[in-house]
Amino acid sequence: MKNPSLNLLRLALLGCTAALCAASVALAADPVPMSGPKYDQALNKMGVPGVRTCFWASGPYSGDPYLNVAWPDTNTYYWGAKFTMPEGSKLHIEGQFPHARYSSYTSYDDRGQPVESLADYLIEPLPGHINPARDGADRNAAKRSYAIEVLAGGQRDTNRVEGFFNEGALSKTVSVPKNGGTQQVLILRTYTPDRGTSISGNVPLPAPVLTLADGKVLRGAAACAALNTEQLLQVQPDAFGMTVSRYRELLTLPGKPDTHPATRPSTWYAQFDRKQFEGIFTGEIGNFERKSEGFYPTVDNQYIRTFINRKFGPIYVLRGKLPVTPRTMNGDALMSTKSADMRYWSICSQHGAANTTVVKCLNDEEVVTNKERNYVVAFSRAADRPRTAYPECGINWLPIPDDGDGLFDADQGNMMIRNMLARPDFANSIQKIKKTGDERAVMGPYLPQGAYMTKDIFESSFTCRSPIELSSLNKQADEADAAQQAAAKAK
Repeated sequence: MKNPSLNLLRLALLGCTAALCAASVALAADPVPMSGPKYDQALNKMGVPGVRTCFWASGPYSGDPYLNVAWPDTNTYYWGAKFTMPEGSKLHIEGQFPHARYSSYTSYDDRGQPVESLADYLIEPLPGHINPARDGADRNAAKRSYAIEVLAGGQRDTNRVEGFFNEGALSKTVSVPKNGGTQQVLILRTYTPDRGTSISGNVPLPAPVLTLADGKVLRGAAACAALNTEQLLQVQPDAFGMTVSRYRELLTLPGKPDTHPATRPSTWYAQFDRKQFEGIFTGEIGNFERKSEGFYPTVDNQYIRTFINRKFGPIYVLRGKLPVTPRTMNGDALMSTKSADMRYWSICSQHGAANTTVVKCLNDEEVVTNKERNYVVAFSRAADRPRTAYPECGINWLPIPDDGDGLFDADQGNMMIRNMLARPDFANSIQKIKKTGDERAVMGPYLPQGAYMTKDIFESSFTCRSPIELSSLNKQADEADAAQQAAAKAK
């Protein structure tokens, strides 16, 4: 039997566009499987992989094999803390800025709706230390420590505009309300750790320091005990996603086609409130509030999503334009935010609105583009993956789950794009959308356009234009020309 890894290597050697060859080689070695969900008995062993502490006891959340719910990004790792500050106490968190694109703290209510987010660039480092998240900063600085204070109140800093980069803003606090009068919930995020680092960005997880009303200072396990970090999560049934019964009700509304809620051509929806999210299914359009629908998002991101369906065609292809973002994955020495349109961008393939697991994401440094920053992404089941839909050919690919929405419709796909901390002067960000229906007018080329097709049509329309392929074509052209000239001269 032939070695299957050699066959994969031969496919990879189809090559890449000249400007992207080096990056594509790294992409070909991506260890995350892209074949859709599969039952794996090995994942049913007790416990979840990844670093945790008694304070950050929930997590890590990300793609499989980590905890996977509320549509996480597979290039991001999340940890949750559940605690209750004793009366009269003060809580500080001491940490180090990770070697990563972005990190933040976000507090939540019991329905998974954010209260306040404290992004890394806002935090003042300790004296003599560096905040590597700021423009022009040394991202590899050894001294990178900070301390923030957790406030038990529920008020956020209204001077900071959510979703946008706030030039010159600073903060040392994050408000974490007591849900139901008792439980406080805080989530730590680390986006896109540098290659070769740990999932926490090569720094330890931040540590709690609790000062009691009598002045006694507790750290480590003693602080966890006083904060009661082992308490069960107090959460509403629809915090992580729609309830299964509500999702089924919306999916099977009378008079809707069997492709519902997908449309052809596909329709993109900016995220507003939960009523607007259900409007994707019901068709209700109104002036919705720009706030979370739950599912534990961060207010530094804004999102657009579309539903697709294989009944329209097995291959769904997107073409769009990639905004400018900082480059950090390869341990780049300096942070560059002022020349960027936003801090982070990604596109993800996911399960449905009740399952809310992610299958695979591509971030802004993984997506292959041409010189004009235009990209092509093909979505399909692994069995339908076109032979030209490889980054080495200049074409991206994401899997449609083999089980569709993960519950009722095996043909459904769900795609989402994130825009993080957009600059206020970038006119085409998701953050600039004020109402449903304005997505295309606001985002222009940065909102991708999609079409359904068969595998054969895709391969005929999107050919592999790698250096190796182009070199072979040129060689064969020269050989054919020489043969034609020789034939014409033959006596």
